[in-house]
Amino acid sequence: MALNFYWYPKCGTCRKAKKWLEEHNIAFNEIHIVENPPSKDELASFFKKSGLELKKFFNTSGQKYRELGLKDKLATMSEEEMLELLASDGMLIKRPIAADEDAVTVGFKEEQYAEIWGS
Repeated sequence: MALNFYWYPKCGTCRKAKKWLEEHNIAFNEIHIVENPPSKDELASFFKKSGLELKKFFNTSGQKYRELGLKDKLATMSEEEMLELLASDGMLIKRPIAADEDAVTVGFKEEQYAEIWGS
């Protein structure tokens, strides 16, 4: 399975991550995270593979996150509720997300990309 790269073209961090993948000749499927957000099942799979807390999948600096007051609500939400919320709006998801059948990364840190996606 090729690498799926969920990104938002206007996001500077996403552009840096995409450039890194291109410079390292890593093939990937480009997916616009707002127009085609990952499904609830895909997000659940990413969550399990990532080893991260589910709240790390939220774009905490996003306008939508603040508008919905999620900082205070996430602590009392169930995993199911969080996954449904994330799947409902790509702007709520921390980006970029890169995933294949074995691994997933959320956000972009060059060292992490080199370790996980580097050849």
